[in-house]
Amino acid sequence: MLNCPIIGINFSMRKALLKLIDFFYPPFSRWFSIHTFRYIASGGTTAASGIVVYYIVYNFILHQKDVILPFHPWMITAPVAALIIESVITFIIGFGLNKYLVFTKSELKGRIQLFRYGTVVMTNVLLNFAMLKLMVETFHFYPTIAKFICTAILAVFSYFSQKHFSFKINK
Repeated sequence: MLNCPIIGINFSMRKALLKLIDFFYPPFSRWFSIHTFRYIASGGTTAASGIVVYYIVYNFILHQKDVILPFHPWMITAPVAALIIESVITFIIGFGLNKYLVFTKSELKGRIQLFRYGTVVMTNVLLNFAMLKLMVETFHFYPTIAKFICTAILAVFSYFSQKHFSFKINK
């Protein structure tokens, strides 16, 4: 029985969420498999929740004020602190949605999936940073265009990494 107490997904909730996601699938059925569509929906939900969490943390928790630390580097700016907090929360949301809605047939142990998922997320962060820097500073792309290209490339990379590594299905 699938049950994720961290983000509150149980079997009946899983069925309801899949029914909701699958309701929107028919117009996209000629372009994506249902599995890929569920991944896109989960990723979109994770990204949207990240934006909302970032806004709430930055404006209502940190009150747009930098965080003073008791150790070196002594301070973290409010935008970076909000990003760190948001990243932890969206990591949990993203892992839960992927494990319990998208890649449910994987028989890997949860802790292995979590470690592998974290590895892919950290790889994406590093690749995102490197690609943005290269596109903006070396090739002089407009930053928003560069970010869009990076996001598209990393979304595809992430899908295949999660499918064939984090939530691998043994045949």
